[in-house]
Amino acid sequence: MRDALTLSGNHALLTRANPLAKFGAVFLITLVLALSIDWVSASVALAAELALFPLAGLTLRLLWQRGWPLIIAAAVGGWSTAIVAADSGAVLLDVGIWSISEGSLELGLGFMLRGLAIALPAILLMTCTDPTDLADALAQKARLPHRFVLGTLAAMRLVGLLAEEWQTIGMARRARGVGSHGSPLQRLRATLGQGFGLLVQAIRRASRLAVTMEARGFGTGQRTWARESTYSLLDVWVVLGGVLIAAATVFAAAGMGTWNFVWR
Repeated sequence: MRDALTLSGNHALLTRANPLAKFGAVFLITLVLALSIDWVSASVALAAELALFPLAGLTLRLLWQRGWPLIIAAAVGGWSTAIVAADSGAVLLDVGIWSISEGSLELGLGFMLRGLAIALPAILLMTCTDPTDLADALAQKARLPHRFVLGTLAAMRLVGLLAEEWQTIGMARRARGVGSHGSPLQRLRATLGQGFGLLVQAIRRASRLAVTMEARGFGTGQRTWARESTYSLLDVWVVLGGVLIAAATVFAAAGMGTWNFVWR
C-alpha cells in the first residue's frame, strides 16, 4: 500500500511512459550487457542508468533501500570472481590460498559492474511503473491472456505484503524463543524455517486470491477497460534512449578494446 501511494504521488517523467516501452528499453540494455564481460561497457551503462534516476523520482537513498540485496550480491560476486578466476598479468595480492592478478581483478570488476548495471534498470522499472498500468498494457497492447495478466497484477500488488509478513512471522517466532538465541548454525536454521513459513503463507494467500478472482469471473468473457493503454511521443524517446545506451556500451568497449564475448 505504501509503495502504491508513493508511486501515485510521483510525477516523474518516466512514470508517464507506457510500461511496454520501458520494458523494451530495459530488454535492449540487458541483452547487450549479457553478451560481454568487460568493465567498460558495464561502466557506461551504469553511469547512464544513474543519470536516469531523477527521471524516475529515485534517489541514491531509495536505491539502497530497495536494492541493497542486489548491490551486496553484485559486490560479493565480483570479489568471488576475482579470487577464483585464472591469474593473468601481474599478481596484485597473494595470501597463499588465493591470489588476485590484474586479469582476475579486471574480470571481477566487470562482473560486479555488470551485475549492478543489469539490476538497476529493474529497480528503475518497478519504481516508476504502476502495476495497474502494466496490466492494462500487457492485456491491451501485448494481447496476453487475461488470467496471466491478472495473476501478474495480483503478484505485484502482493509483493509489498511479503515484507510485512516476514516481520510478523519473525516477531511470532521470537515470542516463542525461536531464532533469538543460539549458535550461528541454529540462527541459520531458524531463518530458513522463517523463510519456509513465508513461502507457505504466500502460497495460501495466492490460492485464496485465485479462488476469489475465479469466483468473481475474472479472466472470462469479453472485458471492458476503465482506461485505455496508449503510446505517446514519450514512449518513442524511452525506446530510443534504450537503443542509445545499448549502442554506447558496445562502441565504448569496442573502441577501448575491452569487448569480451561471454562464450570466449
